[in-house]
Amino acid sequence: MAEKLIPLEDAQAIVLSHVNRTEVVEVPVWQAAGLPLAEDTVADIDISPYANSAMDGYAVRSSDLAQASGEAPVTLDVIGHEAAGHVFEGTIGAGETVRIMTGAPVPEGADAVVKYEIVDVLVGDGNEGSRVRFSVPAKVGENVRSAAEEAHAGDVVMHAGEVVAPAGAGLLASAGYASVKVHAAPRVGIISLGTELVAPGQLPARGQIRDSNSSALMAEALDAGADPVFYGIAPDDERAIAELVHRAAQECDFVITSGGASAGDYDYVTALVRREGEVLFDRISLRPGKAITFGLLGGKPYLGLSGNPAAAYVGFEMLARPAIRKMRGFAEGARPVQQAVLTHGVKKRQDRRFYDRATVARDAQTGELTVTEAHSQNSALLGTMQRANCLLRINEGPCDLEPGDVVDVVRVDLPEGTVL
Repeated sequence: MAEKLIPLEDAQAIVLSHVNRTEVVEVPVWQAAGLPLAEDTVADIDISPYANSAMDGYAVRSSDLAQASGEAPVTLDVIGHEAAGHVFEGTIGAGETVRIMTGAPVPEGADAVVKYEIVDVLVGDGNEGSRVRFSVPAKVGENVRSAAEEAHAGDVVMHAGEVVAPAGAGLLASAGYASVKVHAAPRVGIISLGTELVAPGQLPARGQIRDSNSSALMAEALDAGADPVFYGIAPDDERAIAELVHRAAQECDFVITSGGASAGDYDYVTALVRREGEVLFDRISLRPGKAITFGLLGGKPYLGLSGNPAAAYVGFEMLARPAIRKMRGFAEGARPVQQAVLTHGVKKRQDRRFYDRATVARDAQTGELTVTEAHSQNSALLGTMQRANCLLRINEGPCDLEPGDVVDVVRVDLPEGTVL
């Protein structure tokens, strides 16, 4: 009897339909950089609240300089000096000017600023009490930043779901926000399964291997926006596995295990979820990573990944990462996909969809993007994934790809939403 493999898109839809956005928390605006907002943010004042100078120079009435030229320069009296944070309280009248610094409010009566470098100082040091000469006219609004140019009081400056850039943190501060609301980082419990596993700092005996998956999955969860928690290594013992999985499900928003997700004698974790919760799928038309279990345990989403490192990585990329991003409030959950020219032939005989580790590069002579598979697609190897920047996607069904064929690559080195 043929095993039942569900398409990857169906598996992704199932996972996403069973995760929700996390609770809303408040963080300082600078800590919100890189995160989507949980609510609209509204300016409490005009930004900027007043017209201000775009550069160091002299605030003038443009009408005074309408006829100014090199042959007929105009001389004005400097009646004040205004720096950012220091307001000139008077009004500029005919034949008068005020020395002004960048960011300072444009004085009453002035409608333009002439930059300092093109003004000649005739008497004094250029500040209050001096006389200065102008040889060119000034236009209304020249070098003046208008009041409320960024936003008016009551305007939405950033919408819910919009990802805060570093500059956006400054915009939010300008709008009166010292802190903003975002969705909390979901706690993701990670467990490694297998009697053969030892901690990374331990020297493995014959028949043992170091646990590499927990480090990779913790790093991947952190990169996706989660708060990863490692619950340790569980031997192939039903009681020990149940204890760790139960604790993780009670304390976390999402539970991920690696290892034991096959049809082997020690697949206790899938049996546990099937017995106490609900298994929604346990096989995907995918290579590497066919044996992936997803279900609910205690109402919490559970994902059981392969123990093979590359298979665990691909499974996380395709299923866990989009789920974590949804939980944090991101609108885009898929890595960017682009097309590249294959540098070599690829023969595929299986029906499953392949995601082969590969590297995309730009040909120095032609300028076209090319993609080259890693020398080995052995799912036990992590080094090929470390040096890859993409996954070569080969859709279901046997095929023979030739050098020069255009193929799709998933850019795992670029964040979701990147425009290529």
